Amino acid sequence: MSSWFRQILRILGVLTATACVLFSASSNAQLQPRSGSSLDSSLGQNRPLALELAFPYFVSTSGGGYEIVWTPAPGHYLYRHAFAFSLVENEGANPQNLSFEIPDGLKKTDQFFGDIESYYDSVKVELRLENVPESEASLLIEFQGCADWGFCYPPQRVLYPLNP
Repeated sequence: MSSWFRQILRILGVLTATACVLFSASSNAQLQPRSGSSLDSSLGQNRPLALELAFPYFVSTSGGGYEIVWTPAPGHYLYRHAFAFSLVENEGANPQNLSFEIPDGLKKTDQFFGDIESYYDSVKVELRLENVPESEASLLIEFQGCADWGFCYPPQRVLYPLNP
């Protein structure tokens, strides 16, 4: 291989690596939590947070049941009426609705659903299981939330494996 061809390959490699670093940095910057609200001050526009940042949650076991705790990002809230939980014993099985306990939410008038209860702060949901689930069982977790500035996230349906 000639030396000029090797030089061109090195330059292309450096340019590709630089582009990857710049793209990665800009992508990660968009996923960083914003302080105070989901307002993007650099553009002067509202922009939605990634779902994982807007409504992070944690699942844990608790005395024969499960607890799920959400902590909405500042300026974001969850709808009480959108919570639903089911047990899916195995692939292809019909989901079995689970009973759950959830505290009262903040009553407000929402631009999308009218009079609702919402959660701006951490909210803990306690699920009770009547039977010991099969080894392939999963929880079907359903929830929905919005940002105060008017962006409503689509309803979420997440399968959480009980025995990963």
